[in-house]
Amino acid sequence: MPGPQSIIDRILTHMEANAETKTFPKGVMIITEGQVERSIYLVESGAVRAFLLTALEEQTIRFGYKGSIINSLSSFLSGKPSDMYLEAIRKTTVRMMSKERFQQIVYENEESQQQYIALLELLVTQQIDREIDLLTASPTERLNRVLSRSPNLFQEIPLKYIASYLRMTPETLSRIRNS
Repeated sequence: MPGPQSIIDRILTHMEANAETKTFPKGVMIITEGQVERSIYLVESGAVRAFLLTALEEQTIRFGYKGSIINSLSSFLSGKPSDMYLEAIRKTTVRMMSKERFQQIVYENEESQQQYIALLELLVTQQIDREIDLLTASPTERLNRVLSRSPNLFQEIPLKYIASYLRMTPETLSRIRNS
């Protein structure tokens, strides 16, 4: 089965050439809980975080920064209201592609569909790896694993959001980084 990179490359090429560009100031919500996600976003500059609000705190789920594609994926795929928020955590410029255009690219031929399946399999595998990290790894191991996957994370994302993503306090993260 073909890998996901070909479909990603085609989506990126289309987004760079044809998608609408939009800039969000720091702190602006790109999508909020309850909205239906109808776009995917290619981050050209800045940074975005996906998070949930619980009764106790905000839980950061994912980040997007230069070159990343991000959205509220479950809402995008299901057409149901989003459970999460997407927030520009710095001034952020994105290219936006509609769900309809995305689907045209994905379903234009059998090869594209196979590449899309490979992409979804990759996303599921990444999500399972993240869940395992959160359930089994020590804070130090979680930090090391995320840095092996995203070595530039600390250059792109403020410490307090990384700490939330790793399910630890900013003080704990600082202590681990300094030890």
